[in-house]
Order: sequence, then C-alpha cells, then structure tokens
Amino acid sequence: MHSQQAAATATLSAAERQAGGPHGLPGDGGGSARTVYAYATDPEASLPEGRFVEEVRTVLRRRTSGTAPATASDGDGSLDALVRQAVDWGTAERERYLTLAGAGEGPEGHREVLVRRAVLGCAPLALLSGAWLQWLSAPGNADDPLVLRILALYASDVGAGHPAASRGSAYLELLRRLRLAENAAPAARLTGDQRIPDGAFRLPALLLAMSRRPDDFRGEILGADLCLRAVGLLPALELVQEVLPTEADWATLDPGGRREGEGPSPVERCRAAVDALVEQEGERGADAVRSGFRWMLAGLRDWSGALHAELVAAGDPAFDMAELMRLRAREGAVYHHQFLLEGKPLARWLAECRTDPGPLLDVLARSKLVKPGRSGASSLVRGLVGERGPMFRVFSPEDLTVIRRWIDSLPARPAEAPESRAEPEPGPGPKKPSPGATRDHLAAVAGALRAGARSPGRTPSGLREAYHLLMNRTDTPALRSWAMDYVAGWLARSGHGMDRTAMPLPERWGHEGLRPWLQAQHDQHGAEFEENAAVPLPSKEAVVDDTVQTAPLTLIDGSWLQGFTDYEQASSAIGHSLFETYWDELGNGEPHLNHPLIYRDVLKEMGVELPPTASAAFAQWPGFREESLELPVYWLCVGRFPQTFLPEVLGLNLAMELSGVGGTYRRARLALKAYGFSTRFVDIHNTIDNVATGHSAWAADAVDTLLASLPDAPGPGARADMWGRVRVGYRSLNPPRTVGARLAARRARFTGRRR
Repeated sequence: MHSQQAAATATLSAAERQAGGPHGLPGDGGGSARTVYAYATDPEASLPEGRFVEEVRTVLRRRTSGTAPATASDGDGSLDALVRQAVDWGTAERERYLTLAGAGEGPEGHREVLVRRAVLGCAPLALLSGAWLQWLSAPGNADDPLVLRILALYASDVGAGHPAASRGSAYLELLRRLRLAENAAPAARLTGDQRIPDGAFRLPALLLAMSRRPDDFRGEILGADLCLRAVGLLPALELVQEVLPTEADWATLDPGGRREGEGPSPVERCRAAVDALVEQEGERGADAVRSGFRWMLAGLRDWSGALHAELVAAGDPAFDMAELMRLRAREGAVYHHQFLLEGKPLARWLAECRTDPGPLLDVLARSKLVKPGRSGASSLVRGLVGERGPMFRVFSPEDLTVIRRWIDSLPARPAEAPESRAEPEPGPGPKKPSPGATRDHLAAVAGALRAGARSPGRTPSGLREAYHLLMNRTDTPALRSWAMDYVAGWLARSGHGMDRTAMPLPERWGHEGLRPWLQAQHDQHGAEFEENAAVPLPSKEAVVDDTVQTAPLTLIDGSWLQGFTDYEQASSAIGHSLFETYWDELGNGEPHLNHPLIYRDVLKEMGVELPPTASAAFAQWPGFREESLELPVYWLCVGRFPQTFLPEVLGLNLAMELSGVGGTYRRARLALKAYGFSTRFVDIHNTIDNVATGHSAWAADAVDTLLASLPDAPGPGARADMWGRVRVGYRSLNPPRTVGARLAARRARFTGRRR
C-alpha cells in the first residue's frame, strides 16, 4: 500500500550487509579529503571501527609531531598555554590578512578576487561550524551533565528553535550574497566546487569523520573545538569583513563569539566541558584533548598559510587565469584538434595545461586572440564567446572577468614584434595555483573508509541485547542491518489493516494543515478526562508497575529524534523544531530539567534503583517484561535514519507529543499525587507538549512543512504517498497486536534479511 517497507529494506545493499562497506561513498576522483568530507556529512553515515579509527589516529599523531618550533608562548604544554598560543596565532594571522586588504594596490577588481578566494577557501570549515559536536549526545548518555554541557554549546551553534539560524547558515547567506553558493547546499555538494583547493577540505573532513565515531574521539573533538573557538573568526575572513563590513553576520560567524541573549562565551563553555571531561576521564582525557587541540592548531597554520600564499599570488591576474585554464582544460582538450596555436593543436596545449598552465598562457598572450592591455578589442572575449561564436557560454560571466583582467594586465606588444612565432619562447609563466603534487594526507583514511568494517560485528540476540547496543551512535554492519529490518517489520505491522480501521489522523491531508485537527484532538482528550473522572484510580502497585515498565522508554526520551541533532537537519525548515523538541526533552542543558533524571527521581521515590541506562545490566534487569522493550527498541532504531524514514518519524513524533496532553498526563498526575509521588514529570510534559506553542504544535507544523512542499500527484514521493507514510508513523506509536499484524512484521523482517 505504501512505500515504507520498500524504503526500509532497500537502503542497505546485499553487499553492504555482508561485507560492511559504507553505502553511498563517493568516488575518489576529487581527492581523498573531498571523499571523506562528502561521506561524513551524511546524517546516516556509518563509519567503521578498526582500521579506520587507527588511520585517523595516525593522522592526528603525524600532524602534531614536528610542527611549529616551541616558543615562549608554548609554556609548559598545558591546555592554558595552548589556548594562549591559539589566541596569539589567530590575532597575528588576522593582521597578516588585513595587510592584504589594506595594500590598496593591484589591478582593478583585485579586492574582489581576494574576497572571492578567501570566502571559498573558508567554506568547507565555516559552512559546518560546530558540526563536529553533532553526535556527542546519545540515548545512553543523555542524562550525563558533561553531555548536557556539550549539547548546550551545540544548540547555540545551530540556533536551536529557528530555521536557518546556525553559524553555517550565516556563512551560506554570505556565499549567496557574493553569488558563490551554487554548490554550497547541502554541504556535501561543496566537494564538487573545483574553485576550492583540496587542502581546504582536510581539517573539516577529518573532524567530521571523527564526529561519526564519538566514543573513539570525544576528547580530540572537544580539543579541536576549543582551539577553533579560541582562534575566533577564521583569519582570512578578517580580510573579507574589512572589505564587506555589512555583508554578513560577523558575530555569528565567529565560533568564539556570544550569540544574542547568551551568558558565558562559547570559549568559556567549551573549556568548562573540557574540564568536566578531564575530571571524568583523568589524564587519558586530558591527553586526548591536547592531541585534538594541537592537531587543529597545526592544521590551521598550514591551511591558512596556503590560503594566504594563494591570495598573495592572486595579486597577479595571471594566477587567476592560470587556474581557470587548468580547471577548464580537461573538457576543452576533447575539442579544438583543428585549431592551431604556433603549429600545435589547441587540444594538445589544453591537455598539457592540466599540469602546467604557463605555456598555454604564454602562447595565448602572443596569439591573435589577445590584444595585450585591451580586452575590449580581444577576440578571446568578444567574437569567440559571443552568441554566434564557437565558444558561446563555455565561460561564465565570472570566468570572462578573470580573462579580461588577465588581458588588461598584459604589457602592450611592441609594434615591430611579430604576432606569432614558429617556436614558442620559454617564459617563467605564472606560478601554479595549487600544489598538485602534494601528498594526500587523507588517502589512508579514505582507503580505510572504503574498505569498511573488518567484520560485520555482532547481530543482537534479542530485544535486550539490541537495546544495550543501540545506546551509542556508532554501529556495525550487523547492528545497522538488524535495526533497519526491525523498523521495516514494525512499520509493516503498523500499516497492517490501516485502511480498514478508524484512526485519528484524517485519510487525506488538507491545505489548512493540521492545526485545526490538533485543536480538535486536544478538545477530545479534555472531554475524555472529564468523562473518566469517576473511574477509580489504579492501585499503588499498578502505578509503580506502570512507572517501572515504562522506564526503558522514558529514560531514552526523545531518542526517536536523535537523527535531527545532525547539523544540517538541526537548522532545516523541518528539522529545527525536531531538534528543539529533542533539546527540550534533555532539559536544555540543565540537569534539573532533564527528563530522564526527573523520571529516575520518581523511581527512587518508589524504591526502585535502576542500573545506568547505557549499561548491559539495565537491559538485562529482570524487573522489565520483554514487551516493555519492544517500543523503545523501535525508537532507538528509527531514530538512526532521519532521512530514510522522515515521514514515519514525523508521524511518530506527532503521535508521541500529542498522546498525553490534556488527558493522560492529567490522570497520571492524580494517581501519582494520590500515593504521594512527585508529579513533576507529567506536569512538565503536559505544559511543554501543549497544542498551541509546544511540542505538539511543532510536530504538526513539521508535518505541514513537509507536505506543503510536495506535488499533489500520484506516485512514490508525492503528497498522497508521503501522507500515507506519516499516518503509518503515527500509528507506529501503538501498532495493532493482532496475529495478522505480527505476521506482516515477520514477513517484512524476513524480506529484509534475504536482501
């Protein structure tokens, strides 16, 4: 009937299920850093353990050994000394870039060239500013005060509660204003922008890759993050701010700068998280933090130095022209076999240009195509690229500006000099725009990523083991496959007989959206509460038992939304409210508001002390009935696939947030109060889940945002199909328990295992 089962079982190929190789890994033609960057931006990325982790650690060690010589500011190698070193370096480096902006010399358009190159060079890092913190919270650690500190810092980076409010969104807006955003959204597409040097992807690629293995690299991630915040605004952007002071939200682009309404600075908050980590993990944690910090600072020095050299070289228009020719040479070499320049086909000149553009620029400058110093009279930018010319639309307007600047910078040709020579005279030519022969620092990392996991890993033996294994963000091919199959089965069960059974969600979605329906449901909940006022409350034993059996679910509150902590999801039109819901469930960084911790307080009042949620002992606790783990495991599984199961998660989220408002929570409050237990947990949910401005309203709005963007047409992916999937997701909170429904689930899981 709907496509949810197909989506579930088709996501992992048979080869991936068996061999454990990452799915969707792009080709390596653009360089290993681009490969790793593109893959690591996928919100459903699964990076293998073993060799991959070892190769990342090798890069970290290699980049922090034998770097800059020690100075007085290095001090004793403590973290305080490292922070001072980063601050001092950032200040000096920004001054170095400001000198370029204030030189006031150079040909016309030189400042624009500097701005364009600086903005593009910073894009891979700045577009995802803070993204490396995205997976440091997980279902198993969501009540850890350290994790809540990190999550609070991250929530600031993504602009929690508002669409397009992340630091990266502010950078995207700058790119758009400068008309450089063709390949900037989603961020993975940036790897296709050949105007950006490969080296610009190295730092963010490795940092994003580490973010997908948070349990292996938590200390290194925090150390690198602290370094970036201590440095502040990326040095090259200081030049851009000097030239364009009003074209960007510069305060937001500074990862160390406070955002509106915030208290301590991000540097102070990150340092507090680091201190908490060191207190928790001791010297091992401190070493990891320092390692990440030193790696980042060394990498920033190298990257910024290369970018600065590029900007200095760009003072010569021939530098821009050389890079343009090199980038266009591959395509151009396919043509122009009959067009001769100094006796050699232009196709051959272009083929050679891919490694050394100097000779081609020399021969062009001597040819009839160019009038040195007079671009307006040169056929290279007139007839050849005109509407009837053989190169119409080959060059973009930006490209033509580069060509004109180069021609205008050429010295006028002496009158007696011949237009062409039989043999080209050697010349120094412009400096190559980028070091094509430099070592590929991430080749081994990309190779390990391609190789995938050394073994599929352990398949959960049942619900209890699955619950425990799913506490972390990382997975294995076997666990990922099991989770996908479990979701497929659960959704098949949820959709079984749906068209023959009345359900709250309407059969069709209307343009008025879900807000009117939401209000009607709230009214109904209130009426049912009043109607049941005379029904006796459950016994104390029943209240305690229900609270205990609900613990595996409630202690992972919000886990169905864990995928929306992903950076680009967390600030998207649909995902921003889902991230804010998740953020609320965990207490907005405040332990006293954290829902799992509040629930544990109620359990303690009842005399129940449970093991830590992430421990194997919790999942194996004999007081839990097996069926009490079924729904929690579904939450943990579906939350790992925010894109694959977006409609289903939206429907589940709506059902979950609406389920208790106005009725169930109020009745639960009466029962808890009657036996002297705290009502704080249900009180909080009845307010923050409200249908006007709370989670229920946000859930409805997220569904409406998705449906309103889809075509009203038949077929997969259109509005009717996606609405059907939303309805299945809504029903998945409480799927039918009939024999037929359970058989449907079993068939779906079996189909998944056979693929």
